[in-house]
Amino acid sequence: MILPIYLYGNPILRKKSEDIDKNYPDLKQLIDNMFETMYHSNGVGLAAPQIGLNINLLVLDASPFAEDDPICKGFKRVMINPQVTFEGTKKIVFEEGCLSVPNIHEEVTRYNDISVTYFNENFEEVTEKLSGNRAVVVQHEFDHLQGIVFCDKINPIRKHFLKNRLSDISKGKVKTSYRVKVN
Repeated sequence: MILPIYLYGNPILRKKSEDIDKNYPDLKQLIDNMFETMYHSNGVGLAAPQIGLNINLLVLDASPFAEDDPICKGFKRVMINPQVTFEGTKKIVFEEGCLSVPNIHEEVTRYNDISVTYFNENFEEVTEKLSGNRAVVVQHEFDHLQGIVFCDKINPIRKHFLKNRLSDISKGKVKTSYRVKVN
């Protein structure tokens, strides 16, 4: 089932999410719905707060980046209760967008190398070292679980220029090809 995406300005996007356990109600169906929603919206990642749930769950599929970064081919993950456990020293600048902040793409500086520990959909603990686009996608989605939206990390001058557009998004004055939920 395709779920509505909560837009910038909705308070749930500013809350720190909570861990879940393997008994979370209808978890498999929720994960399937999140992937379906993400693909329908042409996204590469989706965090639970973006569909109105204050839980530490994200799904991602970085395959669309494989043409520029072949290591992204087949990088499809479910991450439950993820923790970024290492951030390298090298940073990269990446032009990001977000389903919750439609039609805005801005450069964000992120760590090039991270380690992340999480539970997969079978509640098996996994630790991965990631770099490049894979690391960027995970950091972007992980931020959602911390109540952070990518535009919080852009240059303050650029954010000032986007003030009116962000205000319009928070009021639902934006066109998207997918279902959205305003405040």
